[in-house]
Amino acid sequence: MGSYRGARTAVIVGAGVAGLTAAAALARGGWQVEIAEAGPAEAPSGWGLCLTGPSLRALDELGLAGACLAEGYGMDTITHVDVNGEPVDEVRLPRLLGARRPAVVGIARPVLHRILYAEAERCGVAVRHQVTVAAVDQEGELVRVRLSDGTVRRVALLVGADGIRSSVRGLLGLEASLEFHGQMVWRALVPRPSWATGIHQFAGKTDTAGLVPLSGRQAYVFLTENRVGQSILSDAELAPRLQQLLKVFPGRVAEFRSLIAESDSVVRRPVLTALLKGAWSRGNGVVIGDAAHAPAPQMASGTALAVEDGLVLAREIGRHESVGAGLQAFVSRRTQRCRTLVETSMVIAGLEQAQRHHEAYALVDSCHWLMAEPA
Repeated sequence: MGSYRGARTAVIVGAGVAGLTAAAALARGGWQVEIAEAGPAEAPSGWGLCLTGPSLRALDELGLAGACLAEGYGMDTITHVDVNGEPVDEVRLPRLLGARRPAVVGIARPVLHRILYAEAERCGVAVRHQVTVAAVDQEGELVRVRLSDGTVRRVALLVGADGIRSSVRGLLGLEASLEFHGQMVWRALVPRPSWATGIHQFAGKTDTAGLVPLSGRQAYVFLTENRVGQSILSDAELAPRLQQLLKVFPGRVAEFRSLIAESDSVVRRPVLTALLKGAWSRGNGVVIGDAAHAPAPQMASGTALAVEDGLVLAREIGRHESVGAGLQAFVSRRTQRCRTLVETSMVIAGLEQAQRHHEAYALVDSCHWLMAEPA
């Protein structure tokens, strides 16, 4: 990196995967980066996620794949189990870090956050918590950013990495479609059963369940509840309701169903997707990660897109004479790849609801290999 010759200052809104990755990558290129994060300084709570091959490949460029492999759980396969509890299909995921390293890593969300946060701080990024963006104006070659505490920054680059309900997206005048897909997804942390050495997905007569190892000791259960409306349950209702939904599944589901009552981390969220209808940037402001393209969770690849976005953004800005040209190149590289993943995840969600599981399995397999292509 090094082509851009203006003032190398940036404000990134959001200290999630996309924001922290972009911050570290830009700081390594000589940028002075400040993150405005609406949440508190404590690491986020939560269950876990999958670092698929593209995630690991991008993290490896930042020198962080090793830490994720050490603290997560490496796997190579997704085992699909039918409504009778019998394995019917196995997807072997592409190994993008070589034959001696796993294809995918399950990792606790707070652990990944800690790894990314520490790297951003090591690179000199300043993170301000409980602060977000209030107003944005383009002033010549700079962006005037007024933060929620009244402070003002004039920077060469504004990055909105503030999630599916991005405020930066609206402040930049960008439009995105936000869609609910008639599904609620459940997750709960449980002890890892000894047989769970890969991802397992169980087809039900109505819903879909699964188990993802996160470490030698821990895993997370997921359940996709089909053909439901958006609703809110109290914390006291979550574990009993999840156990009830899992009760109809035969075989090994019964083993981890019994562990739900002991879990202190059960969550239920609507399956939403977001996709920008047009431009990703305006002036010297841009949105990345879920703010630009939030897939349904069926492909387990939202993290991959977020990490890739941060890395590619820094790379393209570093290659061009102006921030505007760098942003144009970034969007050109990312639009089709991200759109394909989001739209594929939506099709898979529909196939699940129609109980067309074998078609969904084939589509998941082909999309993982498509995502294995260079970002």
